[in-house]
Amino acid sequence: MARLYADEDFPSGAVDILRDLGHDVDSVHDAGRMGGEDAAVLAEAISAGRAVLTHNHRHFRKVHRTHQPHAGIISCTRDDNDLGGLARRIHDTIVVIPDLANQFVRVVRPNAQGEL
Repeated sequence: MARLYADEDFPSGAVDILRDLGHDVDSVHDAGRMGGEDAAVLAEAISAGRAVLTHNHRHFRKVHRTHQPHAGIISCTRDDNDLGGLARRIHDTIVVIPDLANQFVRVVRPNAQGEL
């Protein structure tokens, strides 16, 4: 399963469900690093060999476009009313990707196709 690093805005309930699904998930909250810049979050994820989980699509898309090597970025639309659905969509999306390294993966709620 994937090694993931959830940023500050990613819900802890979805982190717990991803862990239950077998993923190795660490988070900014677990590390006690709330309030950090996106570049610092990515640097921490890179040093730990983890893909970033975020709702912050625009900023992390920009960071991805710098072509800095990373372990992956998974950008998700919010689904605060269905954290289980969010976690399952992430799981279903990433388990079929052989290597998340340097990939920018977008996971969207079924009714949120146009959201950033």
